[in-house]
Amino acid sequence: MSALSEGWRIQTRVIGALMIRELNTRFGRDNIGFLWICAEPMLFAGLVGLVWSFIRGPEENGIGIVAFIGSGYIPLTFFRSAVGRSNKVVEANSGLMYHRQIKMLDFVFTRVFIEMIGAMMAYVFFAGALGLVGLFPIPANPGILIAGFLLYALFTLSVCLILAPLSELSEVIEKLLPVTTYIMIPFSGTFQLNSWLSPSVRAVELWSPPANAMEIMRLGLFGDKVHPYYDLSSTLAISAVLMMIGLIMSRRMRRDIVVA
Repeated sequence: MSALSEGWRIQTRVIGALMIRELNTRFGRDNIGFLWICAEPMLFAGLVGLVWSFIRGPEENGIGIVAFIGSGYIPLTFFRSAVGRSNKVVEANSGLMYHRQIKMLDFVFTRVFIEMIGAMMAYVFFAGALGLVGLFPIPANPGILIAGFLLYALFTLSVCLILAPLSELSEVIEKLLPVTTYIMIPFSGTFQLNSWLSPSVRAVELWSPPANAMEIMRLGLFGDKVHPYYDLSSTLAISAVLMMIGLIMSRRMRRDIVVA
């Protein structure tokens, strides 16, 4: 037990140090520094929500359109940023692997955690700013909202664990990533609720982990204003399978890494 706790302590220190290094490398100390990590999702969500309010009006099925779009777009930017940052993550940091405490998976965990924290900060600031002017509701159930976000983060991490080793094996992955993240949007639940879909389309959407997680987040945020449809068991099962595949791929690839 003491060895396990010591290993956990070392890994948390390693990931903490890598997060500080990553933030300094990406944002430096000028301007607002690392706060850009939450400013960017807020700006994207605000602009997209504003455009939708002009196109659709202030409400959609009794729900404020700016709050609805913003609450979906911030997690989407988290997914897209985390996936993009997983590309060639080992190649960019291979020199650090001279230190035996640093593992390949630490790089993936670090970048996903940074994007997750940025998205959470953006969500809180976005909700607080819009809440002051009556455009964002007080969450009906914060616990459900957080649970949905963590489920979304779990799926995102599982995808990144697969993409990180794949991107090291083939340059094609880097070219396909932007396209695949855009194709993923209709299956993300960002711009619709499953209750708004036809039964046949809804049946397909229930196999999408991000859509299911988004339904849970929207339930926690809007409460009785929404009628959620989600499949928790399939989301957990798919995320677990993807994570297991990613861990196996990372373990096998570690043998072939040449430390530069």
